[in-house]
Amino acid sequence: MMERWTLSRIAGSLGLVLLAGCGPKEGAAAPQRAAPPAAGAGSTLQQSLAVDLSALKSADGQPLLLALEKKTPPPRPADPAKLPETDPLHWYDMEYAGWSAAKENLPPSPKDGAMGKRVITIINGDHPYLTAYSAGMRKVAEAYRMDLRILSPNWKVDVQNQMLDEAVNDRPDLIILIPLDAKVAVQQVRKVNQAGVPILLSNMHPDNEAMKFAICWTGPDDWGQFRLLAHAWADKLGKQGGVCYVRHAPGGSPYFARTFGPISELSGYAPGIKVLDLQAPGFEAAKTQQVVADWITRFGQDIKGICAADDSAQAIGIVEACRKAGRSDIVVVAAGNSKIGMDAVKAGDLQAITYQSAEADGAVALKAGADWFNGAELEPVRYLPKHVITQADVDQYMPAQW
Repeated sequence: MMERWTLSRIAGSLGLVLLAGCGPKEGAAAPQRAAPPAAGAGSTLQQSLAVDLSALKSADGQPLLLALEKKTPPPRPADPAKLPETDPLHWYDMEYAGWSAAKENLPPSPKDGAMGKRVITIINGDHPYLTAYSAGMRKVAEAYRMDLRILSPNWKVDVQNQMLDEAVNDRPDLIILIPLDAKVAVQQVRKVNQAGVPILLSNMHPDNEAMKFAICWTGPDDWGQFRLLAHAWADKLGKQGGVCYVRHAPGGSPYFARTFGPISELSGYAPGIKVLDLQAPGFEAAKTQQVVADWITRFGQDIKGICAADDSAQAIGIVEACRKAGRSDIVVVAAGNSKIGMDAVKAGDLQAITYQSAEADGAVALKAGADWFNGAELEPVRYLPKHVITQADVDQYMPAQW
């Protein structure tokens, strides 16, 4: 029987005490109080600049702060929306959100160091990935002795808006936000900016307009990752056949990146691959299994591949539907990299998944905040590195972070 993954279940296995989405208030984590800087140890800026994070590791043994990806955006088309959806440049304003936005009304860095600063992070929902994300962020907070609170709206935009209002009223030194909805993020970030509170965005891309009011954005290069994954998938498919997409939650940037990243990439790299259907069944294995079973019945031997936005619950549903239908020939790839996904890669049920360090995702966001407190001039976007995991190297990323 399929089990629904819950934050509390994963948290128990990880042995974490403080989790996003837990605490006295619904969706709120208990605050982590920072110790004051040691007396006589120099200025807080000097202490902050002296912090060395190089020895910190994620649960998978990889460095917590990975080398950031370098990326140079191409010139923007005059009107990307007029291009067909199969043209990569149609998605320019999503894929390169933040690169071209002229900053407005940004508060200046205090340039007094990150030690003891108060930071409120509002994630997007309860999920084991976000548990690991929070764990990585806490490691950086501990190094700088920050007062860090992590709040979860559990995938509800109205709750996230309420949390932002409360965070602004609390007047922290910095707010970090994972936008639940790319377009709603414009109003969210503008409102925080107008209140004079610095805000940094993470993990999920906002609409480009929102980046005018944010210090920077950090997170995975979702579009780039799925373009890379698309090549590995197409090669295994022989660049031919019908495929389907199991999508992310509607509204957020992964909903588009993890579908139209590969679709637009394959229009040039493997035009013989045809899209049969796209569905967003959510993150329950049973619902995904039903969608895939229907595809197999509907398309028969025409379906040759499936690309999933999630390598945990969605992957379970896909693998089970293929197993019950006796379709071991369907080539499945997914976003990664959970234990479920990596075990499936080892078993041959998934052909490939993306490497996305959840702990590094959280750590890089707060490290950018620390750099800003230290007076550094931040680039508009900081990307995590890209990599595709296959059977050949999956053992290098064990044990899984989530």
